[in-house]
This record gives sequence, C-alpha cells and structure tokens, in this order.
Amino acid sequence: MQQSIERMTIRSDEDKKTLISRLNRIEGQIRGVANMVNEDRYCDDILIQLSAVDKSIKSLANLLLEKHMKSCVKERLNDGDDTILEEIVDLFKRFQ
Repeated sequence: MQQSIERMTIRSDEDKKTLISRLNRIEGQIRGVANMVNEDRYCDDILIQLSAVDKSIKSLANLLLEKHMKSCVKERLNDGDDTILEEIVDLFKRFQ
C-alpha cells in the first residue's frame, strides 16, 4: 500500500493573519447571504451579495496563487523538480 505524502507550506505569522482575516470576512459575507435568504430578501439583492462573495474568493485565490508561484514553485524549480510544472498547469485549468 502506498503511503501518501502530505505536502505543507510553512507560512509566516503575518501571511496566516492576512489569509485568516480574509477568510473570516468571506465567512461573514456568507452568513449575511444566509440571513438575507431567511429574511426573504429580493433575489437581485442576494445575487449582488453572492457576486461580492465570489469576487472575495477569487481575490483570495489569486493572492494564494501569487504566493505559491513566488515561493513553492520557485523553490521546487530551483531544486530541479520539473514536476511542479504539471501541477501548475492543472491548477490553472481549475481556474478556468
């Protein structure tokens, strides 16, 4: 049986704080949308809020992608590990 290798990214306290803060904000936005549904708010208003959530998530994903490219990917390429390129191609496919 193959043992899976768990990959990790060590982040600075500042990076963690930034990411968690943004995730907490997104979580609050989602709770707000749920409240709007419970309050029978107009569909258009809910859709506008969902669009804002979507933009927040995409912005966070872009931040993580940038950090990933500048740290993990760069490090693995410098170590001669070209397999990271396939990982990046697959990752970009998910963003489409």
